[in-house]
Amino acid sequence: MNEIRYITLKEQPELEDAAASWFHDKWGVPKEAYLECMDAYLANKTEYGWYLCLNGEKIVGGMGVIENDFHDRKDLTPNVCAVYTEEDYRCRGIAGKLLNMVVEDCRQKGISPLYLVTDHIGFYERYGWEFLCMVQGDGESNMTRMYIHR
Repeated sequence: MNEIRYITLKEQPELEDAAASWFHDKWGVPKEAYLECMDAYLANKTEYGWYLCLNGEKIVGGMGVIENDFHDRKDLTPNVCAVYTEEDYRCRGIAGKLLNMVVEDCRQKGISPLYLVTDHIGFYERYGWEFLCMVQGDGESNMTRMYIHR
């Protein structure tokens, strides 16, 4: 049986290409966009990181921190982005553990508050996030919920 592990991309930088492909497959954002953000993180050009949950060597959950997650409120930064857990691994606390890892890692770097856009109601509140306001997503007709973690 493989074991579940939580890492930052800096702990296993050799996973960069696989992680960029995995996030691209989940969200449809170009792989190159993920690689650009991950490159900046791995080269210490930004403190905004990438966080993964692995089952053995398989990525089963992940998220990142970027300047802006495709919305009109450029003042609300940085943003937790690309939050995803494989369907077979949901309801095991993986996303919550990754969220807490991100918050703590950023707090240690002096980065607070964090922001997050989502259509989910009730999930993020369990991990200390508060609804802040509605924002307009780039190219979206409907407004999206913006959360804050202070």
